[in-house]
Amino acid sequence: VGHGGNKLDCRQEKGKALYVRNPPVDTLPIPPSTRPWPRACLCISQHHLAMSLAGCSCMKAGPAPGFGVCTPASRRGAAARFGEPVRQRRPFRPQGATDASRAAATPNGLSTLSPSLPPSPTALPRSADFQRPVLQPASWEAGAARSPAPAAAPSPPTPSAHSRLRIFSGTANPQLSQEVVCYLGLELGAISIKRFADGEIYCQVGESIRGCDVFLIQPTAPPVNDALVELLITIDACRRASARSITAVLPYFGYARADRKTAGRESIAAKLTANIITEAGADRVLTMDLHSGQCVGYFDIPVDHVYGDSVILDYLASKRISTGDLVVVSPDVGGVARARAFAKKLNDAPLAIVDKRRSAHNVSQVMNVIGDVRGKVAVLVDDMIDTAGTITNAARVLHAEGAREVYACATHAVFSPPAVERLSSGVFTEVIVTNTIPVPPAHNFPELTVLSVANLMGEAIWRVYNSASVQSIRE
Repeated sequence: VGHGGNKLDCRQEKGKALYVRNPPVDTLPIPPSTRPWPRACLCISQHHLAMSLAGCSCMKAGPAPGFGVCTPASRRGAAARFGEPVRQRRPFRPQGATDASRAAATPNGLSTLSPSLPPSPTALPRSADFQRPVLQPASWEAGAARSPAPAAAPSPPTPSAHSRLRIFSGTANPQLSQEVVCYLGLELGAISIKRFADGEIYCQVGESIRGCDVFLIQPTAPPVNDALVELLITIDACRRASARSITAVLPYFGYARADRKTAGRESIAAKLTANIITEAGADRVLTMDLHSGQCVGYFDIPVDHVYGDSVILDYLASKRISTGDLVVVSPDVGGVARARAFAKKLNDAPLAIVDKRRSAHNVSQVMNVIGDVRGKVAVLVDDMIDTAGTITNAARVLHAEGAREVYACATHAVFSPPAVERLSSGVFTEVIVTNTIPVPPAHNFPELTVLSVANLMGEAIWRVYNSASVQSIRE
């Protein structure tokens, strides 16, 4: 044991040579720059070693420059020279061992007990043990040269941070999927989706996904039923391919409007769809702008709900509309909470509500407007635009109430006929939507602006994969 608690590969045999306490500095050939060195312990045997370590204060000292060889005969001379009492104890002498063999040095510079070694012809007499030069511990370079470290076995390749992340796209919105993987710096996974002559869907994953975290991007866009069944079949294919986890990424969740019973003997299709996706094998759902927040509770698996209003808000901020001229309008009473949250992010813009009555599905009638819109820029906010009947009638009544301009903002552009004709009739200054549902070229018109949510969805996917907070995206 060396200074400062450094271990020097000491053996457990008795009678071995260790450090000498306070040797005369002038009698040892040590450079002046290293003198005096800290105190060391006079340890004659294993018993003395334990006692010395228990009561010595040299453990706080630095490294020693050398060590001396101590034999049973020379310890009495050391005690007489240094003025310290030494206990008289008969040393352990194995049969056939000599003092010279006990003083033999090991390759690393430490003396050890070697009964089988013959007496060293160069061993010094006992009386000269303390007069010979102090042996210097071998340096680390010499030790490395004597016993080179064995070549390390080649370690297996370390997987990259995204090696288990796999993103696949259905046929509903491949352009959005491509933009998402571009944001993440990845590539879409290989998958084959075909349709037979009778309309049945065939799916085969084209690469190994065993133990991977799979994200399937497939909005239930029109045709809704085909997109939904394709999603279910794709989830089943990934589950049978031994994927570790499967996340269904639904930028647009169809059947979300059937979230409650408004009349007798009606179905709650939103709950049924949630059950089907869960039973197919999905472990998590990532969706955007549900028609109502209660749809999250229909799933028996975790649901991450992100909002696309941040993309629209950034675009509106680029138009530099004065806060005093802006009013946020909800096209119906059911969207008041959504419009209020939207107005709060626009510097607490004033809020107006359009009172609507619906006589049948996809048929609405506007009654009156609650709030002041005269001479202001009205921004109609909704989660989706289907046939555009509700939002178009609201825009007309806003113009009748004195609104200077009317903007229509929605996340999901369903655009069922005759939505394009109504939206392009001239009642809107601009119609702002996102690409959660692909807009075909036939549905483009001059007032239409399509914003991409690929960065938002890509960030949400990355946070889900890394078990980070998704809610902080909105905050």
